[in-house]
Amino acid sequence: MADLATGAPSSFTEPLARRVLAEAVDRADLPRGPVELIRIGSNAVFRIAGDLIARVASPSAPLATAEKQIRVARWLAAERFPATRAVDVEQPVEVDGCAVTFWESVAPGTTYAPIGDVAAVIRRLHQLPTPDDLDLPEIKPFGLAGADLPDFPGLAPDDACFLRERIERARDAFPRLPFELPHGAIHGDANVGNVLVDTAGHPVLIDLDSFATGPREWDLIQTALFATRLGWHSRSEYADFVRIYGYDVTQWSGFECLADMREIAMTSWLSKKATESQATAREAGRRISDIRNGAPRTDWGAY
Repeated sequence: MADLATGAPSSFTEPLARRVLAEAVDRADLPRGPVELIRIGSNAVFRIAGDLIARVASPSAPLATAEKQIRVARWLAAERFPATRAVDVEQPVEVDGCAVTFWESVAPGTTYAPIGDVAAVIRRLHQLPTPDDLDLPEIKPFGLAGADLPDFPGLAPDDACFLRERIERARDAFPRLPFELPHGAIHGDANVGNVLVDTAGHPVLIDLDSFATGPREWDLIQTALFATRLGWHSRSEYADFVRIYGYDVTQWSGFECLADMREIAMTSWLSKKATESQATAREAGRRISDIRNGAPRTDWGAY
């Protein structure tokens, strides 16, 4: 799977994604309609004719990642798990090296689930028995040992060097952490931004790109980090999360190390996009400075 910290950046633009999407819609024999860009990042996400969602992966993303998403979505649907549903067509559709997947819309707008619902969804996911034929990769958020590290062309040279050193350090340390929870299927990017509320008011897990097997602590660390360092969740919200999930990762001996690693993964992902705008470059530089100096992270922007 593409890892969070070191996956290759690409010159992925909206015009390219729209052209690829138009071809993929025709190949999948889906109806054409108004196309609205929702966001563009690792994927370009579009709403089509109001009730379909299309995800166009960048040319640098492996086709295997899109194939995995569809396998996972089919499995979760069979388990009646509250997750995004893949449209019943043959997919992914590959156009000019870009994998396109089609999904049922969760709701006309975007409403994020309350933190208690996020905890309940993650807990239920972690309790599901994983079929042997699901063929999930092992999560490697910092890549394989010896794999190339990003150049980070949008950063100052010393900042880029700092990030590369931290990625190498995390790459070595991550598998050595004394994880307590059972190893198994994980979402890989579990946080409030990936649990939406559907039209019936129920939480729905989305964005299956990073689905893998790994330590369950990885699915808990972002919520804890958002609460303890970034100030994006209140103390009472985090207390609800812990009560409903049934485990407080902040009390685990490896918490600070894993939180440091997650900050590096978040900052590395953003830093690969630093050439896209001055605002992104400033945010990346701010984060690196705060990590270097042990400064508070409460002014970090959400991306």
